[in-house]
Amino acid sequence: MTVGDVQAPLTRRGLPLDPDLRVLALGSFANRFGSGAVITTSAIYFTRHVGFTAAEVGLAFALAGIVALVVQVPAGQLGDTLGPRRVLTAAMVGAALVAPLPAFARAPWSLALLLALLTLFERSAGAVQQGVIAQLATGGRGVLFKAYLRAVTNSAIGLGSVFGGAALVVDEEWAYVSVFFLNAAFTGLAAWNSTRLPDLPAYVRTEGEPRLAVLRDVPFVVITLITGVFSLHFTIMELGMALYIVERTEAPKVMVAILLVVNTIAVTFFQVRLSRRADSVATGARALLTGSLFIAAGFAVVAFADRGDATTAVLLLVVGSLVHVVGEMIGSGGQWGLQMGLAPHERQGQYQGFAGLGFSLTSVIGPPMVAYFCVDLGEVGWLLLAGLMVVTGLAAIPASRWALASRARYGVTTHSG
Repeated sequence: MTVGDVQAPLTRRGLPLDPDLRVLALGSFANRFGSGAVITTSAIYFTRHVGFTAAEVGLAFALAGIVALVVQVPAGQLGDTLGPRRVLTAAMVGAALVAPLPAFARAPWSLALLLALLTLFERSAGAVQQGVIAQLATGGRGVLFKAYLRAVTNSAIGLGSVFGGAALVVDEEWAYVSVFFLNAAFTGLAAWNSTRLPDLPAYVRTEGEPRLAVLRDVPFVVITLITGVFSLHFTIMELGMALYIVERTEAPKVMVAILLVVNTIAVTFFQVRLSRRADSVATGARALLTGSLFIAAGFAVVAFADRGDATTAVLLLVVGSLVHVVGEMIGSGGQWGLQMGLAPHERQGQYQGFAGLGFSLTSVIGPPMVAYFCVDLGEVGWLLLAGLMVVTGLAAIPASRWALASRARYGVTTHSG
């Protein structure tokens, strides 16, 4: 959306100017607010109050992660063919109804089943919503709006975690259970909010067109693999960093929380600004490379935090994390530019659902890999991961050119930059 040659602003006073985008922002805030409260409390509740072992809880969440891998593409396709708003609302209603049920699981198998069912609805809604964003945030606003949403959801998770923290202070079963119901209430609000979105038209397949065309779009599959590997840095900094601090450095354990807060604040205030120039396939690939180089540099700094005393470790961890978050924000914009720019407009649900597989896959295979590289290998492991980020960023440039050149074959019109 432009006025002359100048792109019109996305927001005014912190709110999207486009009413449909405001609706999406409100729904995302409500949904992630409840999630933030649950994330803060669930592991402690299930282990200390219900009596599950850490391994049983971890396995239940891992099984839910597998469901996330399976459901995203079919859900996106369903949104495209039945109408995105209808499917999004149905998935959100299902998530709201199931959200409080895991709190009452008293056997590991029932916890796994309920978490899997909740994941089915949540990831279905997420896949469909990504397609809705791509269809509504047009005129080069897609990447900027995703950056804005990331800032919004980070703020929501942070505020939700305050309520989760209150439950931790009370430390009574009723307080923890109330958090699950809080999540259900806000998810229900998000479901109602989705009914205010425009009724986007369903996509009608042409005769002979495959049901899941994205699976035959080899260049897009390759781009998804590249962005999936790039997404590994989230697991590295969230899990690998925590384990590394505790097991290999002299830094105080509280640094785990401090670095998480620093990351959240940085993303909230600077994500939109650092995503402005990644609104096409070409500029997205360059942004992914730039982000990967910053992330690699951050890893290289963190690698040496196990060599000195507590002061040295803290200094290196803070500097490395700050360099990393710059790369995270730039690279995320590039990731969105590639994923949306290469997808057919009328099949964004299917394509964005598939694009999400890269992140979901790293959430399954990432934890054991990260534990080995960041803790077992220590300094060498961090440097190897830095090298992996550099290779990933470099691969994005020729892969994006190949994918862009192939778009005519898949009937895609792009903003190539």
